[in-house]
Amino acid sequence: MAEPESLTQLLNGRRAAIDATLPAAGFTAGWLIAGHSIWAGAGTAVACAAGISLWRLRTGDKPRAVLIGLLGVCVAALIALRTGHAEDFFLLQLLSNAASALAWIVSIVIRWPLLGIVVGAVLGQRTRWRRDPALLKAYSRGSWVWVMQYVIRVAIFLPLYSAGLVMELTAARIALTWPLVAACLAVSWWVIRRTLPADHPGLRHPADQPA
Repeated sequence: MAEPESLTQLLNGRRAAIDATLPAAGFTAGWLIAGHSIWAGAGTAVACAAGISLWRLRTGDKPRAVLIGLLGVCVAALIALRTGHAEDFFLLQLLSNAASALAWIVSIVIRWPLLGIVVGAVLGQRTRWRRDPALLKAYSRGSWVWVMQYVIRVAIFLPLYSAGLVMELTAARIALTWPLVAACLAVSWWVIRRTLPADHPGLRHPADQPA
């Protein structure tokens, strides 16, 4: 199988990781510098997210994706402001990881693995990959790696959140974003390559066979 691209290249994992960590780091920095002021932390986080959004728009990213990222930070900030607890800035992240783990498991069980849906969309294939039994199997196995990524985050975030450890939550958010995403992309790519037959033409060339 000749495949020059990796999942990291196709899915742009490094960029997504930067978007996820900078607002969280900004929140904690603002919160600490201002004497544990949630307003300062929220304002810094939103300012970081807005700056990232402007940069993404200038580099040609789709406005819808950029606005979704900005909205997520705004909602997280509003939750913390509403409850008055700094750790609640990370509540949305905790819930989204739990929901993501469940969604990925369901997608595998119903034979619509989300990894295939995402990669297929990036490659402009829509659902053609599902007609290739080898690709369907490979994407299903690779998707389990992504399930473990979300499970690991929940297992670490939950006790830190319950204890109200803001600094530790920030460190975990950073450590479990790009390093974990990079590991997930690398391992799921390895699983896909190991699962596909040696003579398979690759992700860009699904065989047109009934799944």
